[in-house]
Amino acid sequence: MAKESTFKNMTLTLLMITLISSACLGLVYYFTNEPIENAKNAKVNNAISKVLPKFDNKPTSQMFEREVDGGTLVFYPATSKGESVGMAIQTFTKNGFGGPISLMVGFLPDGTIHAIEVISHKETPGLGDKLESGKSDFSVQFKGQNPKDFKLALTKDGGNVDAITASTISSRAYCDAVERAYNAFMMEGGAK
Repeated sequence: MAKESTFKNMTLTLLMITLISSACLGLVYYFTNEPIENAKNAKVNNAISKVLPKFDNKPTSQMFEREVDGGTLVFYPATSKGESVGMAIQTFTKNGFGGPISLMVGFLPDGTIHAIEVISHKETPGLGDKLESGKSDFSVQFKGQNPKDFKLALTKDGGNVDAITASTISSRAYCDAVERAYNAFMMEGGAK
């Protein structure tokens, strides 16, 4: 014998389905949140080690943040035997073709760029994703350059950076993020 379809029965059924769905979603979040955070932290730690010379401290334990241009920059100071060997700065740009781009830029104490690694982006595969160091040599042109003398803009905009072919917007966005990091580095007393 089927239950009569009343407003009360439909409301109770919908409430039960919603409660069960919410509980399942909460359980999935509970079990996946920590591994996702661990993966993000591992990516940041890996990027820090790639963009700085050898260091013996733990930069993540000395990190600090600054609000800049409607976003947050994260600073990771690195030392070796108590002496500064550089600063890694997690920077951003909102001007990417596919949306925001997050980079880790490593500066030596004098402001020279040691290396740059991409943390995240949503650029077009095969074009804009060539920002990543493993997919092209685009980031190599920044290595060893000091933005005091090296203009962080595309050559077509009067700068010193060669754009990725067919990815002008992504290349400009990358330069924007690096310049934001350099300006913040200088404001924090870098290049002493």
